[in-house]
Amino acid sequence: MIRVLLADDHVLMRRGIRDLLEADPEIEVIAEAGDGREAAHLTLKLKPDVLIVDLTMPELNGLDAIRQIRKESPQVELLVFSMHDSEDLIREVLCAGARGYVLKSDAARELIAAIHSVVRNEKFLSRSLDGHRFMDGE
Repeated sequence: MIRVLLADDHVLMRRGIRDLLEADPEIEVIAEAGDGREAAHLTLKLKPDVLIVDLTMPELNGLDAIRQIRKESPQVELLVFSMHDSEDLIREVLCAGARGYVLKSDAARELIAAIHSVVRNEKFLSRSLDGHRFMDGE
């Protein structure tokens, strides 16, 4: 069973993601966080296999949460789930320690595959992103 923590500041988004993920019998959503600080706290406390984190959140934004979690819980796989498709931002997120990046517009098709990829220590980028731009030079 893959234990997942969801972090997004929109309750309806979290509920939709939870419903999508729980359709996979190998995934269990163990908790939800509404901001980056809560995500960091719950990650340290619950030790999920994967944290799915939005970048635009109150208290502690997703990028800063990734940096903090990477230091405190290096075993947790970090998967960004965002509407932002800026090349510079995606590079920064990957350099900070996230293993994957899924655009919210691609979630229905790709989020479950992304989770399975990151737990196998594989990088994952939404297909609509030009992945080789981000994988080169790493």
